[in-house]
This record gives sequence, structure tokens and C-alpha cells, in this order.
Amino acid sequence: MADGTFPRFQGLTTRAFSPFSFVPPIDFREVARDAFAGDFARFVEQTNGVSKSDQLFGLLSDFALNFGFPWIAYGPPTPDRKSLKPIRRVPPVMLNYPDDWQKRCSEMGYDRIDPIVKKLRMQAGAFRWSEMYNDEHTTEIERRVFDEAATFGLGSGVSVPLHGPNGTFEIMSFASPGNHRFHDRTITYLHLAALHFRLKVARFVNASGAYKAPELSPREKECILWVARGKTSWGVGTILGISENTVNYHMKNIMRKMEASSRMVAAIKAIEFGIIEL
Repeated sequence: MADGTFPRFQGLTTRAFSPFSFVPPIDFREVARDAFAGDFARFVEQTNGVSKSDQLFGLLSDFALNFGFPWIAYGPPTPDRKSLKPIRRVPPVMLNYPDDWQKRCSEMGYDRIDPIVKKLRMQAGAFRWSEMYNDEHTTEIERRVFDEAATFGLGSGVSVPLHGPNGTFEIMSFASPGNHRFHDRTITYLHLAALHFRLKVARFVNASGAYKAPELSPREKECILWVARGKTSWGVGTILGISENTVNYHMKNIMRKMEASSRMVAAIKAIEFGIIEL
């Protein structure tokens, strides 16, 4: 375009704020000059016809791959057990992190010492993991989480805080293998994509009304409780006096009922719905 703007951004104000996130204003004209503007515009256009969160997550994953990020995690940092009710509007937890890393986090309780959560609660903008790693206030235990994540293929990353109304708070993290330094434009695009994703997910939740907690059998509740505490199928079976295959059978049913992509996601949802307490 003669004025340097990108056609698909026509009608948007030059400085835009998300009503769901306290972030610095973004100059869309600067964004549009970059070569990846077309990819972002296509991502936004593709999401217009999507009506399910998992489909939206798939489109986001494809977009993030343009920047070398195969791993994504989205959801609230920790469950707020005091405010949980059997029926509640809850943002979905979605992630495609390696299964082995999800299992390791569950076993070690890394969700309780996650340095990313600590930093994002105190700021509005996205940040590189390397910034947190090198921060003088980061503890050695917190650095160990980053170091260990790297051994599972999450060597570097970018996280985006998503502050919403009434104190709601989610985190979007993009992870990449290897130790990479990301250009500021990359951070901007990932930030935009995360904001757009959250707005779409919020609309899905509002349109569908309050989520109802899935009905789990007593045995299923026992299984997901011990999985949430970091036990393997063999370990759960030993505790409950059932076979490993039986535990896997129950976990498969739990994941189906929870619409969860992994055991960790199912455990997180079970805590959020108040089905179990750790």
C-alpha cells in the first residue's frame, strides 16, 4: 500500500487496547510492515470460522511454528480452590508440551515454584525466558526448572500474561528447542496472537455458559487424585490395589470426560472443578 499500511488492518485504530488484558498499546502500522504480517492476518482470518477451542489451539500452533515454536501452553497458573464451584465458567487448559515433561512437572510439583508465574503476575508485557533466568532475583531452584525443561526440548521461550476482568489471569507460553534469541518483532506477533486467542476463547466460554463438572466415579476420582500427585499408572495401581491396565482404563475415561489431551490437563481440570483437592 502507498501509505505503508497492510490492507487487512484497515478499520483498526493505530493504537489498540484489549479490554481483557492490560498491555502497552501496539502500533499496527509498524506490525504491518513486517514480512510476517500476512501470516498473522491469515491466522486472524482463519479463526473467524472456528467455534471450538481445540480447533483454535490448532491454528495457533500452526502460526507459532512460523517462528520456530512447536510447544505451547495456555491456562490459569494455579487453581483458585476457594472460589471453585461445581458449576463455573472456567478457561480451558490447553497445551502440547512433551508428555515426559508434563509428567516430570507433576512429579516434582514445579507448578508451585514456576518462575514464569511469579514474574508474569507482576507485569503486563510478554518476556523472554532468558530474561527471567538471568534476573538477579531468580533463585537457583527456579533456574533449575528452566535447565531441566531444556533437557526435555524446551530450551527457550516467550511467555505472555493475559490479565482479564475481575482479577482473572491466564498465561500463554511459547517454547522452542535450543537456546535462541528472539527478535522484538517475534515477541510482538506472539503477543498479538495470544491476545486474539484469549478473546476468542472468552467468547466461546460466554456463549456456552457455565461449564459443568464432569461426573467421575469414585474409582476415577481416586485415580486422578493420585495422578495429580505425580504417581504413574503403576504407582496408582499399587496404592489402590488394582492393575496398571485398570488404571490406564480409568484414566482414558477420565481424559474423555474432561476433554483433556493429557493426564496433566485432566488433573488440572479436576482441581479447577473442585473434583479433587491435593
